[in-house]
Amino acid sequence: MATVYISLLTMAYINMYVLVPRFFFRTYYILYFVLLIAMGILGLNIISYIMSYFNDFKIDEYNDKRGGLYEGVLMCISIILVTTTVKLLQKWIKDSMRIVELNSLTLNMELNALRNQINPHFLFNMLNNVKALIRTDPEKATVVIMKLSEFLRYQLYENNEEKTILTSEIDFLSNFLNLEKIRREDFHVYINSTTDKRILNSTFIPPNLFTTFVENAVKHSVDITGKESYVKVNIEIKDKSLHFECRNSQNSDFPVPETVYSGLGLANIKRRLELLYKDTFMLEINSTKNEYIVHLIIPV
Repeated sequence: MATVYISLLTMAYINMYVLVPRFFFRTYYILYFVLLIAMGILGLNIISYIMSYFNDFKIDEYNDKRGGLYEGVLMCISIILVTTTVKLLQKWIKDSMRIVELNSLTLNMELNALRNQINPHFLFNMLNNVKALIRTDPEKATVVIMKLSEFLRYQLYENNEEKTILTSEIDFLSNFLNLEKIRREDFHVYINSTTDKRILNSTFIPPNLFTTFVENAVKHSVDITGKESYVKVNIEIKDKSLHFECRNSQNSDFPVPETVYSGLGLANIKRRLELLYKDTFMLEINSTKNEYIVHLIIPV
């Protein structure tokens, strides 16, 4: 009988740690049930063979075999139901804890974002620029006002949504960079994407997912020697993955220390990515002599 129990225990472990995680949780339901039935048939045959090998044959051997097979089926069904229920319960508990942690982190980030949404110094400079442009170039002043309006609208409304259209995020980054360009001389910005517009318009991502990287790029691209500086952003969708790359210039004579780049904002966005995408995202941050590069890949 010990061999029978070992066989049943083996089936239970295979279902819990192989079939359920690799097939049922990944929504391969048909394949899961096919493999489950195959394992059940194989297991019953093994158990039946073991029982027939050790039992003495009697006149009513046929009825004994039927009864043993019936008991084996009941045991297999019980094992499958119990082990699957245990794994589902474990997954539910783990997902619930992850959701609670994500909500808590998102709330903290939203509170920090609310405190930094309207930077008085930024708005003060923008309004002064608009005031000067109204006298010299009214048409350009109108464009600046429109961009500033779109920038604030996104921060006030889109930031509160769970997900936003990728094109809205790109427009927000574009407005932010272009407004910064007005404030600084010899500052160049580039936002590129060769992905089809229809794909961009049908892709949804969490709002402000790239803002921290772009803000850091703008902040650290400032060249105190007055040389030309730039921020380059490229966003592509390939093989059901979104590729985000942000490059900013840096002066090789005055490199920014690595500790500056590892601030609270970057730590928060890394943790947010971990909670949103677990181990399915890739983030690389590299610094060269003249350039700082962020490369992020997330599933979409």
